[in-house]
Amino acid sequence: MSETAAPAAPQPPLVVNIQYVKDLSFEVPNAPAVYATLRAQPAVNLNLDVQVRRLQDGADMFEVVLAIRAEATEPPQNGSTETGPIVFIAELAFGGVFTLTNVPAEHVEPMLVVECPRLLFPFARNILADVTRDGGFPPVMLQPVDFVALWQSRRAQQAPTAGNA
Repeated sequence: MSETAAPAAPQPPLVVNIQYVKDLSFEVPNAPAVYATLRAQPAVNLNLDVQVRRLQDGADMFEVVLAIRAEATEPPQNGSTETGPIVFIAELAFGGVFTLTNVPAEHVEPMLVVECPRLLFPFARNILADVTRDGGFPPVMLQPVDFVALWQSRRAQQAPTAGNA
């Protein structure tokens, strides 16, 4: 009977090492008056960004941060087009540390700016909904984000500047 070593299990191409709240801020600048004067659901302006950085030169470990800012204002009143005062501001930076293993170079960027944020998004969405609800307002429920379109849009914006260099 010969002993043979069992082959090592293949490494998955993407490993989520950890997910965490990097920064969370919630403020209600006009409290407590805003709770008495707000008559309609606030208008919420959302900003979303994906930030990626390599944690160590030569290593395939990256931090990916999903940065979300939600600024709610009182809706326009009496036919006006101007928004009212700020109701609340919520800012969340939700991060993850990811390891890429044996990923071809041409797939690294899409993995980091599409797949990693897609994995982080449901958790960030829940945190934002909870913090706005706990702040006394209707929860901000982010709609699903098309990270592929976001990435393609960013690449299209960068292409003209790269071509002129």
